Amino acid sequence: MLRRLYDWTMNLAAHPHAIWWLAGLTAAESIFFPIPPDILIIPMILAAREKTWRIVAIVTTASVVGGAIGYGIGYFFYEGVGKPIIEFYGYGAKYDVFQSWYQEFGAWIVGAGGFTPIPYKVITIASGVAQLDIVTFMVVSFLSRGARFLIVAALLWKFGEPIRNFIEARLGLLTGLFFGLLLAGFLAVKLLA
Repeated sequence: MLRRLYDWTMNLAAHPHAIWWLAGLTAAESIFFPIPPDILIIPMILAAREKTWRIVAIVTTASVVGGAIGYGIGYFFYEGVGKPIIEFYGYGAKYDVFQSWYQEFGAWIVGAGGFTPIPYKVITIASGVAQLDIVTFMVVSFLSRGARFLIVAALLWKFGEPIRNFIEARLGLLTGLFFGLLLAGFLAVKLLA
């Protein structure tokens, strides 16, 4: 089943409108969607290496736009919209401690959330609730998200076919590792908050 899903994703990645689906998924991931865009970025670059830098530009832009929407939810609609999202992910109880970190480490928190497996959606909403300076939020989001996507894309672009062969030969192991890192990111936020 995993092989069929991988093959389907590779075929979808080569579709002419795949980049816009990726942009929508990336924006949604910055607000509420639990699956990181890397799942589509990897096969899209492997399917069309000549589009690598365009993919990075679109994904980075979509992520920052989604981040700005998440920030707005936290800033304007925390009680009605943001709080239920935070509680859905199980971060409500320790949220006050996490929010207080913004007074001292706001830009660093955004940078870590944008670059690491820490769920960026939590960071975007928390930044709005804490009323972190919007310019700081946008600049750090652009730099951290852009760096994350650029590193992944550059490696795939440089090593293309060998990376594809490596992924295909170890698909089950890499999928488990990927979801383990994703889970570790959620747990890190939960434990640290």
